[in-house]
Amino acid sequence: MASEAKFLMVQFLEWVAAKPRQVAEARAAWGSTCPLNCAWEDALADNMVALRGDGRVVLTAGGRARLAHGRVECG
Repeated sequence: MASEAKFLMVQFLEWVAAKPRQVAEARAAWGSTCPLNCAWEDALADNMVALRGDGRVVLTAGGRARLAHGRVECG
């Protein structure tokens, strides 16, 4: 199960990095009531993404590093 969570996190970070994303879009696409599928919430809690004043979700330095590491692990 842990590897699935890691894979979901990498997918989420790739999704954020692919193009500008709005907070509402991220919540709609990645929000979950399932504790096993909470990439959006985990990324926020782990400071991998930041919410900008203009409503965009962006990767932090930690998110970019995790994404680079995750691509190696999963790919």
